[in-house]
Amino acid sequence: MYNLLREQLAPKGILRAGINLSNFLLVSNKDSSCKPVGISPDIAYQIAKRLEVPCELVLFERPGNIADSADRDLWDIGNIASEKSRSESIEFSNPYVLIEANFLVKAEDYFKDFSDVDRKDIKIAVSERSAYDLWLTDNIKNATLIRAASIQESHNLFFAGDADVLASLKPKLIQDVQILGGYKILDTAFTSIKQSVGVRKGKPEAVVFINQLIESLIKNNWISERLIYHGVHDKLGIPST
Repeated sequence: MYNLLREQLAPKGILRAGINLSNFLLVSNKDSSCKPVGISPDIAYQIAKRLEVPCELVLFERPGNIADSADRDLWDIGNIASEKSRSESIEFSNPYVLIEANFLVKAEDYFKDFSDVDRKDIKIAVSERSAYDLWLTDNIKNATLIRAASIQESHNLFFAGDADVLASLKPKLIQDVQILGGYKILDTAFTSIKQSVGVRKGKPEAVVFINQLIESLIKNNWISERLIYHGVHDKLGIPST
């Protein structure tokens, strides 16, 4: 069985893991050799360990770049959020962590819920091709999405007054509110982002294997312990099994 899994996940004898560098919750630091450190690399190393192969981190500046390269043989697993639009070329595992995405507005503004945000003449700043951008693209009917090249640039755009609403990761929004003041986070998350492991289509045994591994890592508290280690345990949710 492991020979088949190695053929599907590490055909070159090494597990190449596509890692999104733009999410500070998933890649929270760098080690002494400047390699990314965080729960996303941790998951990749665990998969490689179970397969008994080396792991190589293939770095991408944005999650959309990982999805775009699914057919270019640059990675064997891609650690990005599971989204419908990405599932045409990628098969996703069950999530290993969850991240809420919320709206940020000025404290004095009238916005209370999604229906207030999705109105004509409203501009929403968002990180281009993030999982929550994909969700908003499918669900926003009236407002205009103003896309920035990164999470931080979407925040800069909003605080510069170029958008009425900021859509972003709740932990990042909380930081901004605590530092800046004068803003409020709308109570209800508009989506919950499912951080998963993606593989190319046509590898069902690999997906089952990764799902079983993720389930065991959640049940034995390995993921919760790693989140504590990386200092993000209060910012990420752990799926129930």
